[in-house]
Amino acid sequence: MNYRREIDGLRALAIIPVILYHAGLQGFSGGYVGVDIFFVISGFLITTIILSEMQTGTFSLIGFYERRARRILPALFLVLTVCLPFAWFWLQPLALKNFSESLIAVILFISNIFFWKHGGYFDIESELNPLLHTWSLAVEEQYYVLFPLFLMVAWRFGKRWIVGLLILGALASLALAYKVSLSFSTTAFYLLPGRGWELLIGAFTAFYLFSKQSVINANKPLTNQLMGAVGLLLIIYSIVFFNKDTPFPSFYTLVPTIGAAFIILFTTPQTLVGKLLGSKALVGVGLISYSAYLWHQPLFSFAKHRSIEAPSQALLIGLSIAALVLAYFSWKYVETPFRIKSRVTRKQIFLFAAIGSIFFITIGVLGALKEGFPNRYSIPAALSSSFGISQRANECFEKPGVHANPDWLCDVGTKQDKPSFMMFGDSHARSMFDAFDAAATRTSQLGQFTGSYNCPPLLNIHVLRRGQGENNCNALNTRVYEYVKANKISKVFLVSRWTFYTDGGYDGVDATWIGLTKSSPRSKETSRAAFEAGLKATVDAYASIGTQLYIVAQVPQQKLQVKEAYYNLYAFDENNVAQQIQQLSVSKAEHQQLQSYVNTLFKGYVQDGKLKLVNFDDALCTQERCSIGSETKSYYSDNNHLTTDGELLVVDALVKNFN
Repeated sequence: MNYRREIDGLRALAIIPVILYHAGLQGFSGGYVGVDIFFVISGFLITTIILSEMQTGTFSLIGFYERRARRILPALFLVLTVCLPFAWFWLQPLALKNFSESLIAVILFISNIFFWKHGGYFDIESELNPLLHTWSLAVEEQYYVLFPLFLMVAWRFGKRWIVGLLILGALASLALAYKVSLSFSTTAFYLLPGRGWELLIGAFTAFYLFSKQSVINANKPLTNQLMGAVGLLLIIYSIVFFNKDTPFPSFYTLVPTIGAAFIILFTTPQTLVGKLLGSKALVGVGLISYSAYLWHQPLFSFAKHRSIEAPSQALLIGLSIAALVLAYFSWKYVETPFRIKSRVTRKQIFLFAAIGSIFFITIGVLGALKEGFPNRYSIPAALSSSFGISQRANECFEKPGVHANPDWLCDVGTKQDKPSFMMFGDSHARSMFDAFDAAATRTSQLGQFTGSYNCPPLLNIHVLRRGQGENNCNALNTRVYEYVKANKISKVFLVSRWTFYTDGGYDGVDATWIGLTKSSPRSKETSRAAFEAGLKATVDAYASIGTQLYIVAQVPQQKLQVKEAYYNLYAFDENNVAQQIQQLSVSKAEHQQLQSYVNTLFKGYVQDGKLKLVNFDDALCTQERCSIGSETKSYYSDNNHLTTDGELLVVDALVKNFN
């Protein structure tokens, strides 16, 4: 196939937003769509090569996989090798165990399945894994196990039949992605059935251009100019206006993928977009884009693990530049030499692949079996065991279809004939389960518990995030109210990370917005309006049935990942742990400022006698700071959820409300 500079430029347009998105740079909230652009490019290039070889009768599976090995493995093995010492010295035991398990998954090209089972792509814990980005490599390689085999079998029926069957497959994949993204969002995001249609868009582009043997409408320069510009605008729009709450992959994903297809179809060296993408700078970045993709996530991840406080924006931008510099050297001295068959024979590349795979799988198995080698750290045993959270809450929290699941409640407290209270909410309710259980037991009461992640316990609201089909927050809140009403329960405790839906974190970014309808715009203003309306509806509804409503104020949110901070302190500043712990704890003033909006709303209803507010500031804070723990005991499992030890601090305050 003829070399096209604009496709390398398109690669640059894919990798730069991905890097800047993970760097947290404003204006790139949809930068993750760069991966979707890569899917289209990959589908186009690989299909073109396969069609060319099948047309001439020179295609072979072993040759195909030899090319894939030359393209993928050398740079991948280099990055994995460099990651190993940093993982050993900088990752705390659980993180190293997860890294080791993901290392095995990477080598077997099933890391998308691994990360699917271990959380969402946009979760903070997932972002801390140095190998998170390899999920897309796994999707591609799984596709390229099936795609050549399909073409070999279907080739005898002709290209029309092949394209027809692929169109059916693409439509089924897109429909599945749309349906699943609304409920099982991580399933659609990570797994091949929800992503295959993106690679097939590139394949269809290849089939069309292969039949034409040239770019479309080569004799219509105005059409090329216009459609190429449309393609570029579609990509830019998705980069700027999409965000982590956009259902993905779904019909929204058509925006960047069709944009990429338009650029491949219509741009030529004579068009404005072709000249832009064919510029020396963008082509240069495009050539090293694969290596840059491999380097950027480990750099960001290890920086976050090594930093006690969140890495600065300047550091992350510096690491973005470092990723490009490292990518240049790995492209020049690793990627390029391995592609030259006169330097590395087929036998050598397959031997290299086998030896490297065995090495990394062995390392991964050891790290997993040894539980991340906890003896690397000399932290107190009491501290190591203090990061745990309630396990009993898992029995009924976030059950699939919890809004309709018949097995949706857990007992809290002592055995009684009838429950006297209900406690429910989002993950903060889950992390308060043991405290409520202890308080209810001490006062000889029985309660009921349920909840779901990212689900504020307010009536009439909709959470504007993916996964609402699986666990419908709106329906769950209504179900709880009907249960309380039917069973004449006298007290209801609503527990939530309230500011998550009105303000975000201290930087205003870490948020999940809510609305009064499923299609409400995702914004702070809309979310606050829905919060106020939902709070009023909740207060009025429970008052109408004579149930006393309690709002449990949000526990202090810290400004760092507590577990990582403890391990870093003991590893690098062991003599000053006690002093550093207090200095790193959030100030009481900052904590109260973050919650000023929601607490003002709550206190208005308290003054009207319509609800009671349960506040734990006296138990968790001094006059100056809200401590993350002591030298040997952590009160937090991350930056906002209490551990079992942290819960013990608030039991007395809860008992007062039970009495």
